[in-house]
Amino acid sequence: MEFLQLKYFQAVARHEHITKAAKELNVSQPSLSNSINRLEKRLGVPLFERQGRHVKLNAFGKTYLRRVERAFLELEEGEREITDMAGLEHGTVSISVTLPYVLPMMLKEFLTLHPHIRIIQRQLGSVLEMRSELENADIDFCISTTQINGPDIEWLTLAEEELCLTVPKGHRFASRESISLIEAEDEPFIALSSRSNFREITDGFCRKAGFEPHVAFELEEVSSIQTLVEMGLGITFTLPLSLGNRASSPGTVQLKITDPTCRRTFGIAWNRKHYLSQAAVHFRDFAISFFGKL
Repeated sequence: MEFLQLKYFQAVARHEHITKAAKELNVSQPSLSNSINRLEKRLGVPLFERQGRHVKLNAFGKTYLRRVERAFLELEEGEREITDMAGLEHGTVSISVTLPYVLPMMLKEFLTLHPHIRIIQRQLGSVLEMRSELENADIDFCISTTQINGPDIEWLTLAEEELCLTVPKGHRFASRESISLIEAEDEPFIALSSRSNFREITDGFCRKAGFEPHVAFELEEVSSIQTLVEMGLGITFTLPLSLGNRASSPGTVQLKITDPTCRRTFGIAWNRKHYLSQAAVHFRDFAISFFGKL
């Protein structure tokens, strides 16, 4: 069985279209079709249901694809391990971080200690995306305010933090230090997208307090939310650690929520079956130490 046959099979399975796969692989369509036919002949079963140029994996194809992708993943892991064994100091660490204001401070300290290590940050929106990237070994770590679970995923709690209610400086609550959440039931909330896990949790806290939040603005960026609060357009939930320096903004006041308890745990996740380079291990140890100090 040829290595290229498996690559060709993987591309056709991904596109479910012979012409599109041939274009990606930069091979002729007849050559690609012949390669797939030879593979099927060798295996003794068809792998696709054919409808002209369109093809669709059948049950045999889906089973075989899982094995092929696992084999390619093992080869990639082998390359990473060999590179690390060769003693290269200029390693690469790929991460996804859902604490945007902590990241610059954390990376500054880490790169001061390890200036030759390269950091690649991936912007991932949902827990499903983060879990998928970890399972596929597309990233080394995810530092998240939401626990990520999976059969091969390891999760380590880094810290625990209570949510605050952030209000504009001139707000009627601004002179207070704490608040019961039910007192804010008539307030306009500025929130993250309803697709975000953080929004799901904060809405849950409001329901636990006995009301449905009135969301006046729904945004994608935490920084934009803080700007609108500073402008006096509403209030929002915040995690002080997630905000970094903006947690002490002179334009806002953060109130402790006394009822209900609004607490979030965040930590670091990785795939236990994914080989971690020396650079990645150094980064994980550093993250544990860094958040321990905070």
